[in-house]
Amino acid sequence: MSRRGVLVTGASRGIGRAIAAAFAERGDRVAIHHRGSAEAARSLLDALPGDGHAVVQADLADPEAVRTMVDTAAEELGGRIDVLVNNAGVYLHHPIAETSYEEWQDAWRRTLGVNLVGPANVAWCALRHMGEGGRIVNVSSRGAFRGEPEGPAYGASKAGLNALGQSLAIALAPRGIAVATVAPGFVETDMINEHLKPPRGDEIKAQSPFNRVARPEEIAAAVVYLASPEAEWASGAVLDLNGASYLR
Repeated sequence: MSRRGVLVTGASRGIGRAIAAAFAERGDRVAIHHRGSAEAARSLLDALPGDGHAVVQADLADPEAVRTMVDTAAEELGGRIDVLVNNAGVYLHHPIAETSYEEWQDAWRRTLGVNLVGPANVAWCALRHMGEGGRIVNVSSRGAFRGEPEGPAYGASKAGLNALGQSLAIALAPRGIAVATVAPGFVETDMINEHLKPPRGDEIKAQSPFNRVARPEEIAAAVVYLASPEAEWASGAVLDLNGASYLR
């Protein structure tokens, strides 16, 4: 089993942390990206099996910081990036009828900067270090399809991320690089644990006929598969991971 160099954005906690651990467990070297969670990133680094892992930092809304971060990750991973997982994202509450115009503009600027333009820039930079057989996996959301009335910029950014992945799948296939996307529903992470308390938690779990939300490890398993050599023919796909809570 060859050791690949894997860059995971937003890897210090939640889904990203599980993804980083899953790649490390299969023997890959992982670059753990964070924006401002150095302690959490360092704790993950110390916990990962194997060696050759690294921590890199950048605000994904800053194009030059992204370039520096990706170049540093490639250097730390032995001069190449075999797999990029665009996982980092932000969710800002900004319902249109209850938000000032200034807050509305700020929410859209910040959300698109991190959730859509950021991954696009990371992909551009990572491609310069990626050869044939490379993989890009984007982490989108069920909200791209069902809508996000409390955070419309989030839903729009994830719909854009789906389209970005499909565009890159076509563009990069001649280079032997496959691009796919996963679209989770609710996942049991620190970010939503507060929402999973009764009574709202019961309502959220009931959205799925399995009467639960996903575990981060379930999302990670799908990402690892889509990044595998066997998954080339899934390039361009958007895989729903929502426990049949939203069907399209």
